Amino acid sequence: MLQLIRIFFVIAVIAPTLLIGGCSFIANKATNALANSITNGILNQEDPRIVKDGAPAYLLLIGGLIEDNPKNTGLLVAGARLYGSYGSVFVDEPDRARKMTAKAWSYGRRALCQRYKQACDLHKLPFQEYTAFLKHIDKRDVAVLYAYAVSWAGWIQLHTDDLNAVASIPKVRAAMERVVELDDRHDGGGAHMYLGVLATLLPPSLGGKPKKAKMHFEYAINISGNRNLMARVLFAERYARTVFNKKLHDRLLKEVLASKVKEPGLTLMNILAQEKARKLLKSSKNYF
Repeated sequence: MLQLIRIFFVIAVIAPTLLIGGCSFIANKATNALANSITNGILNQEDPRIVKDGAPAYLLLIGGLIEDNPKNTGLLVAGARLYGSYGSVFVDEPDRARKMTAKAWSYGRRALCQRYKQACDLHKLPFQEYTAFLKHIDKRDVAVLYAYAVSWAGWIQLHTDDLNAVASIPKVRAAMERVVELDDRHDGGGAHMYLGVLATLLPPSLGGKPKKAKMHFEYAINISGNRNLMARVLFAERYARTVFNKKLHDRLLKEVLASKVKEPGLTLMNILAQEKARKLLKSSKNYF
């Protein structure tokens, strides 16, 4: 979980939800279209440094748009995904990163609250009541639920010294499982990658489930048509290392390094995946 959200910065795909009719519908549609266009530009960028230097301007823009359109679920989803992800990937100062992920988590809660008034304090409910409510969320709101879970995970990442924050990880897992139930192909199988990592947070002797993780990583790879290189990197790092399978580990990473990175919506992620693959492969001999 400590590095999980770093991996998912580049899969902050926005699925806007248009809420009301008339002139407001047209305004919301134009605003969400702008958010989509800029986000696609980020996802297809080949230079991570450009994203690091340029994304803050977009964060200011999205924040301003939310101030003017506080009930626009699509904008809240975009704010949740991008504020949290950018703060975790590119911000080195812990205090600043915590503030950004806190804002992201706020946007994530507000987005779900806009769709379901009973969900405004969903995270505070006891686990059984929480999971029971998740069943009421339907497929139309899978993007909102996914953003809710991702922003929550990002907030937890920056609060691992808080036992209450860490104790909420099962709720994040439950939300991701509901996303898979609703649409396991959403965001290119991103929820499967999260669930794969969550299944390997603990070693098998303490309750970790490497076989379940393997299943989720393989699903994510297949769903993306082998285009999502990060799924293979996570498969190597989180599963192959856990079960000490050096042959699988090295094969997966070499496949990543031999693959092309330019893919619509995945280019930036794939570049970061190759950077991570090189580091893991370099340390392979010392690890196994």
